[in-house]
Amino acid sequence: MSQRVRLIVLVTLFGCLPNSAWPRQISFERILGADKEPENWLTYSGTTFSQRYSLLSQITTANIKNLELQWVYQARSLEKFEATPLVVDGIMYTVQAPNDVIALDAATGRVFWTYSHHPEHGRPCCGRVNRGLAILDDTLFMGTLDAHLIAIDAKDGHPLWETTVAKARSAYVITHAPLVIKDKVLVGVAGGEFGIRGFIAAYDTRTGREVWRFNTVPGPGESGHETWGGNSWERGGAPIWMTGSYDPDLNLTYWGTGNPSPDWNSDARPGDNLYSDSAIALDPDTGKLKWYFQFTPHDDFDFDSVQVPVLADIEWKGQKRKVILWANRNGFFYVLDRATGKFLLGKPFVKITWASGFDEKGRPTRVEGQAPSLEGTLVYPGNPGGTSWYSPSYSPGTGLFYIPAWVSSSSVFVKLPSEYREGRDYSGGTTRSSVPFNWSPAPNLRKEEEGYGAVRALDPQTGERKWEFKMTDVTEAGILTTASDLLFSGGREGYFYALDARSGALLWKTSLGAAVISGPMTYSVGGKQYVAVNAGNCLFTFALRQ
Repeated sequence: MSQRVRLIVLVTLFGCLPNSAWPRQISFERILGADKEPENWLTYSGTTFSQRYSLLSQITTANIKNLELQWVYQARSLEKFEATPLVVDGIMYTVQAPNDVIALDAATGRVFWTYSHHPEHGRPCCGRVNRGLAILDDTLFMGTLDAHLIAIDAKDGHPLWETTVAKARSAYVITHAPLVIKDKVLVGVAGGEFGIRGFIAAYDTRTGREVWRFNTVPGPGESGHETWGGNSWERGGAPIWMTGSYDPDLNLTYWGTGNPSPDWNSDARPGDNLYSDSAIALDPDTGKLKWYFQFTPHDDFDFDSVQVPVLADIEWKGQKRKVILWANRNGFFYVLDRATGKFLLGKPFVKITWASGFDEKGRPTRVEGQAPSLEGTLVYPGNPGGTSWYSPSYSPGTGLFYIPAWVSSSSVFVKLPSEYREGRDYSGGTTRSSVPFNWSPAPNLRKEEEGYGAVRALDPQTGERKWEFKMTDVTEAGILTTASDLLFSGGREGYFYALDARSGALLWKTSLGAAVISGPMTYSVGGKQYVAVNAGNCLFTFALRQ
């Protein structure tokens, strides 16, 4: 069936939202004031500050034992379910991978409508995934695996416009939730393992017309181009595959960029390779760069810095300061001034062997011999990093920053020859697990401890660890904290659990039968607080026993 006919059939079967259920329009003012209506979840990370912290407090440390399953949505997809849903006045919107938008009753799980986009191409490195949506007024926005941006009517699911962002045949894809700022919707492109040239672009929310574009790999005449040797910039990577943040007071939007290409063989790209592995601050009206901070110059470990920028206003050395909190895949926790990008603090939160510290501007000091090699080199953290795309959380209530971490993770990094071919793998090497690896001929390899997953709570003032919740397997689950000092997360073990956010004590857990590879979120309908999370190919929603 054609897409239009399929849509008509789906709306006929399920029905569009009844007039009484249709929420108030979601103005940008409402998005900026999302903390004032915690019953909703209006952006991928809850608010434009991306703290994944909710003021809802009906579920507490005292009654969490009464939390029970309310309803389940079974996705008709065997792809990884990594999306975080939006909730708007009792209506939930989520993405069934790769590119189906679903509207549900947030209290019962009833499906109102489904919009399906079937990408013609789309070759992401790590699964045919989509992590969510953005909304403005009565329009939803979704990026697709064939690098399109689609606007969808939130009332009945019919498409309003569709824009081609990049060339899918060249392995450009969009996997993250878009970010709405004023009258623009921002997206970036992924595909760093295939030699794309990364960028972030802004589109008019009404028409889909491109307003500006910022190249994360600068070309001739652009600042930073000199950090790429030869013509390596043409296929330099620096992809975008997680959603950025926004500070309305400074009128700056912050994004993390991915690794340079090729990943593990850096011989063909001498220089620092800006703006790969960086935090970048852009003017959302023009797309102009205001500042950048590069976490891993000339990266040859695939240490993407795409982690969601977490914005916080904290006391710093006796004064209030606007900062970004950033647990990086390279194993360091950072505090940056978000007005200027100034380096304030850097400290390991997992074991690190590739760097020994920083200079005064935050540039890491590389350790000699810690680089991919033909025979293989053991490096901490390993290829998955100390953490990755899975969302951290900051609680203003506890003042702590919470990281889903891979502890004592290591890999053997192998460098291989690499030749660029459009749309093909351009990684320049491989990695091997270091457990067990006593068979390896590499001279620097030895039997090491096996890694594990954990939630680690850090004090942003010092970077010191306050507590750790250890799992028996690694984790790719995000974190949610609430005003009642609860922390929700999960892991590959298949458990969804709640911790005391102040002490890390386990208060409640349940088995969902599949790995949790998503970020939990919370909302309220009719005065009843719900907590939702994906596991396997299902969305599970919990509330207190009545």
